[in-house]
Amino acid sequence: MLKKKDIFIGLMVGLIANVIGLILTATLLGNDNDFITVIKAAATEGFLGKLISLGAILNLIAFFIFIKKKQDYRARGVLLITVLIAVFTFVFKLI
Repeated sequence: MLKKKDIFIGLMVGLIANVIGLILTATLLGNDNDFITVIKAAATEGFLGKLISLGAILNLIAFFIFIKKKQDYRARGVLLITVLIAVFTFVFKLI
C-alpha cells in the first residue's frame, strides 16, 4: 500500500514540476507576452511539444532529490510521468 502511495506522490510531484517548468520556459522565452499567448503561439507554430519537453527538465531535479533521499518509489513516479510526457509529445508531434 505504501508503495502505491509513494508512486502516486512521485507522479504528482513530477506533474507539478513539469507544469512549473512549462510556465517558467514560456515566461522566459515569451518576450513579454503572457503565458496563454505564448502557448497559443507555440501550438500554431508547431513547437508546443518542444516547450513541454523543456518544461520537463525540472523533473530531473525532483528525480535526483528522491534518489538522494532513498525514496525510490517516489523517484519511479517522477520517472513514469516523465516517460508519459515524452510519449505525449511524440504522439502530439505525429498529429
